[in-house]
Amino acid sequence: MTTIDHPVPFPAGPVIRARPAGWLRDLASIAGRALRAVPRDISVVIPPVFIALFFFIVNIGTLKNVTSSIPGFNYTSFEMATAILLGVTGVSRAPALVLDVQSKYFDRLLLTPVRRTAILLGHMAADVAVAAVLTVPILVLGFILGVRFHDGPLGVAVFILLASLWSLAFAGFAYAIALKTGNPAAVNSTFLLFFPFLFLTSSYVPRSQLSGWLNTVAGFNPVTYLLGGLRSLVTGTGWQWTQLGEALLAVAIVGLISMTMCFAALRGRVKRG
Repeated sequence: MTTIDHPVPFPAGPVIRARPAGWLRDLASIAGRALRAVPRDISVVIPPVFIALFFFIVNIGTLKNVTSSIPGFNYTSFEMATAILLGVTGVSRAPALVLDVQSKYFDRLLLTPVRRTAILLGHMAADVAVAAVLTVPILVLGFILGVRFHDGPLGVAVFILLASLWSLAFAGFAYAIALKTGNPAAVNSTFLLFFPFLFLTSSYVPRSQLSGWLNTVAGFNPVTYLLGGLRSLVTGTGWQWTQLGEALLAVAIVGLISMTMCFAALRGRVKRG
């Protein structure tokens, strides 16, 4: 006896589709996932803080007496801004994004209704939070060594915010490389871009002590003005609005360049996906 299976038709009805959760919800979901992954990648954030603390102490021990002849100059307060930049620059979730690209998780994410910009901005929101936390041990060491903020807790908050914004602006280059190449080695080498920014400026001595071509180059280096804004919060009395404004402008210029690059790379990656 032969049996013939007849397909049972499904009842007609509306097609169930995934509903967008909203841009803010998408942003919070991506940022939350990135932050939860930080404890598993703790080796990524510990070395920058160690390097920053190490050079902070070594530079003070090496150059403090050299600059003691400058009237009213506190080298410990002066050098803390450089230590902060060493600690927060290059810290991003871009290497984790590369792993998402290589594992095809990024491509699967593109199949969902999640906003494309939220994928990138969610990682960046996590970066700002991580950068803010990384400034804490450096600030604590500075306080132990006698650094004081003349503008009180608000000055500390502005200091952390300015450092975090710089970390975000520089991270745009890492995300651009991550999305463009999907290569972990290329992303990990992004920090090398910061060395010209840091050393061709007033990172270790006041700009007034620079001479010749280095002083000229420092005048075009945005980090010079960022350092000036950060230092105004610990070496000046009262709010130095000109220096803070120049620091924000420097961060904005670098951020405009890096964000343009990384969002262009995001569009290219989405098209390929």
